[in-house]
Amino acid sequence: MKTPLFAAITLALSACAATTESSGPTATVALRAASGTKISGNLTFTQVGDQVRVAGEITGHTPGAKGFHIHDKGDCSAPDAMSAGGHFNPAKAQHGAPGAGHAGDLGNLVFNESGKATVNLMVRGISVSKEAANGIIGRAVIVHVGTDDFKTDPTGNAGGRGACGVII
Repeated sequence: MKTPLFAAITLALSACAATTESSGPTATVALRAASGTKISGNLTFTQVGDQVRVAGEITGHTPGAKGFHIHDKGDCSAPDAMSAGGHFNPAKAQHGAPGAGHAGDLGNLVFNESGKATVNLMVRGISVSKEAANGIIGRAVIVHVGTDDFKTDPTGNAGGRGACGVII
């Protein structure tokens, strides 16, 4: 007879195995401050089937919802991060909410009163690849200083670029 503890351990191990088996390639990004902010953080992108899990932590921002996008060029050399170009948009779609706009639309991150956001989301329409048309390796992640309104094309009216990092 199986005990409740045995069943719980078996279930936990099965869940770990299932998660590992369904995960594919990974990429990372180290976000660095831009435009005179103190925003920084680290994110991991993991291919899980036809979606990508984005996970990590970003600190140093003002509280509230802030735009979060993948940009076309993997170049964060300009002090204001404008060298990263526009939003990543291989399908030439209108700007919008995640899943309804272009590939680079990741929505808003909500920063708490301490200026920290914990990221854990699943994204469709991108891949952890350099060769695929929707591949994100070598592109930039931007955390904006304002909130994405999900309607203003092409930027979401999210304001300046507060942090930038290249996906590797």
